[in-house]
Parts: sequence; structure tokens; C-alpha cells
Amino acid sequence: MYLEYYGLREAPFSITPDPRYVFLSERHRDALAHLLYGVGKGGSGGFVQLTGEVGTGKTTLSRLLLEQLPENTRVALLLNPRLSPVEMIEATCEELKLDIEGRRGSLKGLTDALNTYLLDAYAQGLRVVLIVDEAQNLSMDALEQIRLLTNLETPTQKLLQIILLGQPELRDMLMRPELRQLAQRITARYHLTPLDAAETEAYVKHRMAVAGNARQPFTRLGLRALYQRSGGIPRLINVIADRALMAGYAREQQSIGERLVDRSADETLPGHARYWMRRYLRWAIAAVLVAALGAGAWRYLNPVAPAPLPEPAPVVEAEPVADVSMTALQARLAQQGDTDLYATTQLLARWQVGSQETSVRDATRCAATLAPGLNCLRGRATLEQALRFDRPLVLVLQSGERRAHALLLGAGRRHVRLEIAGEALDLPRASLPAVWSGDFMAIWRVPAGVPATMKRGDAGPGIAWAKDRLHALDKGAASEAGPAFFDADLEERVRKLQLAYGIRADGIIGPETLFALSALDPTGPRLARTID
Repeated sequence: MYLEYYGLREAPFSITPDPRYVFLSERHRDALAHLLYGVGKGGSGGFVQLTGEVGTGKTTLSRLLLEQLPENTRVALLLNPRLSPVEMIEATCEELKLDIEGRRGSLKGLTDALNTYLLDAYAQGLRVVLIVDEAQNLSMDALEQIRLLTNLETPTQKLLQIILLGQPELRDMLMRPELRQLAQRITARYHLTPLDAAETEAYVKHRMAVAGNARQPFTRLGLRALYQRSGGIPRLINVIADRALMAGYAREQQSIGERLVDRSADETLPGHARYWMRRYLRWAIAAVLVAALGAGAWRYLNPVAPAPLPEPAPVVEAEPVADVSMTALQARLAQQGDTDLYATTQLLARWQVGSQETSVRDATRCAATLAPGLNCLRGRATLEQALRFDRPLVLVLQSGERRAHALLLGAGRRHVRLEIAGEALDLPRASLPAVWSGDFMAIWRVPAGVPATMKRGDAGPGIAWAKDRLHALDKGAASEAGPAFFDADLEERVRKLQLAYGIRADGIIGPETLFALSALDPTGPRLARTID
């Protein structure tokens, strides 16, 4: 109804998981990387657990996971967890297309058929994954049966990888003493949180652009209200934004502001009265404080002892990332061992690299060109040089004879934030050289057709791309229509770029300089700024 009015080809805020509208925030990329890591671990077995509030995108991530799984993977997806243990094994067999006629209703018969299939898949080099959605609704018996499925193994390898997707209640369930055996087998955990204000704005703009809208109808205040009323939960953003567009069309308003968003939220969300109470409670408290201060001043001037002011409400702080000492970090590295595949998977996920482009194992080998438009570099740098790129990097850590790989997530004035095997840690910057000698691996995207090396005298689309990137840095000449040449002026500009990034200033665009040029591109993942 409102599509033509706002210049849209289709409804931008449908709640169906259309892959064209997928928006991956930093948290969603982290969550997807955890899932891919869990599948990629293969024979190490265990469970992968992904939890999150209703509407935060767990099911959408499971769809993305299915699209990025390697070709040698077979998947059983259970969407209805309210099954008995026998029904659950039966549904798993059906998902894997097993012939179970004559065995239905028999737990032993079904388990034997599944075990035979898993052994045959192992012999063929296949990987089998069971994904259970809405796992918080599983009964205790069903959870125990799922745990027993991980006992299907060879002497050296687990035959089935299990991924549990669920609401926060799933975490509470797995903390029960009777499920401790299952909880101990969870090798990767991630809790998906809602979008923040900036991500909510980017999410709305992304969906509007995909739907064909060239002009953003939501005002800055409207977007802020959309974030406040939805709490950053994508599904609620969709519901409120869709109703707001409908209301704007009915009122013939091209711009959708705070008032229209609030009205739409009141109509679509339950408990809106509680929202307004929370929103204006701070103003009521402020009015009470002002009145108390005024009364106190009057009593002071009229020699009466002032009444004591009420104590302010406590401030709720976000849970900080663990801050570790060097001794604690070295102990973790000694216990963890090498984590090359995990760190590489995380880095690929941040660049949204699918399995059709490159495999994780190929990425760890770090050929200069992993795929068309996807480059890789192994190099050495100081922390200051690495931070200038403002891109996540895999750092090679060393503790004694043990090597480990950590993902550089961000940095502040005193700390750097690393992720090691799924755990984010804040380490004092001064302590990092004790475990990191400077070796790193970087992955980044460039337009297809940009060569790995460019020098004076070369021509082609890669030169035009380099000029455009340099223009963002030095405001010099950008690319123009027609052939682009690597001339003396461009060589001098490249040297200045190399000096700025601490690269050998030879005027040649090699892998390190290419990475520096890509760092000038506004797209792609960035390092976080830690608060310290």
C-alpha cells in the first residue's frame, strides 16, 4: 500500500528471513564465526551453543550457516524440539534421508541405523551436523538423548557435531547439575545481543536500500525512537518500522519522526504503558529532586533543618571483558595450544567470506590471492603499525614452545582486546610484546581485477582504484574517465602512504601497500575502541 508513496519495489521490513535483507552486525559476524568454527572442528566433537533473545536473528544465522557449509557436510535441521527422545532420533534419521522402515518407534533400531550411517559418512570423508532450533523447549530426556548421540564415535573421532540454538533460558537449563555432563561437552558458546543505536540506524538504511528506496524517510529522531522502542531487536524493528511507514502513508508524511514511530510502537507492542513510565521516570525523579532542593533552601533561609535528599539510583554498568595478567595469559596459551583454524574462521566471518570463495584451511595457508577480490598477507609489524590499518588481524602468539593464534579485536590507550578460542580478553598493551613478536595475518577484499603488484608504468583498473583510495587520504587527483596510468605523481603519493603506515617506501604497490590502500576503504570490518 505504501510502496509507491515511498518509492519502494517491495516491503522492506518483512519478518521472513530473506537472505537479500540480511544485515550482519559485529555481534552477528561473531556468532556466525562461532557456528562455522564449531562445524569446522569436525572430529573434535562436542556441542556448539548459540543463545539470544527472541527476534535477535538466531534463525537467520542458521540459514546463513547452511549456505556456507562445505560441500562435504550433511545436515539434519530440527525445527520442532517438542519431541520425545524416540521421535527426535526418528526425525533426525528422516532429515538425513535414512531408510528406517521397520525401525520406527524403536530407540535401539533407530540409533543403530544412525550409527551405521555416520560410520559410512566418515568413511566417505563426509561431516554430519545436527542443528536443533528452539532448543530451550527440549525436555530433559531429549537433552540427555542428544548428549548420548555424541557417544557415536570412532577411536579417534566424533561422528556427529551438534549445534543448539535457543533463547536465554537454554543457558539456565544447561547450568542444572543433572545436565553437567552435556554442559562440559560444549566447545563453543555465544550469546547474541541486540543491535546498538548505530547498528539499528545502519540496519534500517540497509533494508530500505535493498527495497529500492533512494531517500531515507526516517528522521534522525525517528531512528532514535525506533531503537529505543525496539531495544535493538531486529524483529521488533521490522514490526514498528513497517507500521510507521503505513502510518506515514496514511497521513501523507514523507518524513517519519519520533512521534509517528512512538505511535506505531504503541499500536504494535504489548506493554507500551510501561515504556512511557520508564521513559519519563527520570523526569519525575528530577522534578522530585528539584522540589526537595527548593524546600531545603527555603528551610535553610527560615532556620529549619533541611530534609535529607534521596540517594540517587544506582548506575548499572555493562559487564566488562575479562582483564588478564601476563601470567594468566601465558597459562591459558599453554592450556589452549594452537588455535589457527578458529582465529582464521573468525577473520573470514568478519569479511563475510563464504565457503564457496575459499576454505578455512586454504585461508590459513595465506596465498596472496585466496579468491578473485580476496587477498591475504602474512607480515611483521609493531602494535602501533598494526593498529594504523584499523582492521582485525590474526596475531601469532608464543608462550614457551606453545603457539596460539588470537584475533585482534580492538585497542584503547592502555589495553588491547584479543579473542582466543572464543574468549575475549583485555591485555595491557605493554605486556603484549612478551607473547607477540610481531607476526600477523591479514585478509581483506579488493575489487576483482586489482593485481597483487602495481608499479610505475603500469595501467589498468587497479590503478584507478588505487588513485581513488589515495584521494581519500591526501585529496590528490582521483581516477578519471579513460585509461589510468601509474605515473611519477602516483609513485610519490604511494611513497607518502607507505611512510604513513610504516611500510618500506619503495613507491611500488605490493601486498602490504595494497592492504594499506584497502584500509582507506570505508567498507569492511574495523577495530573496536576499548574503554580503559
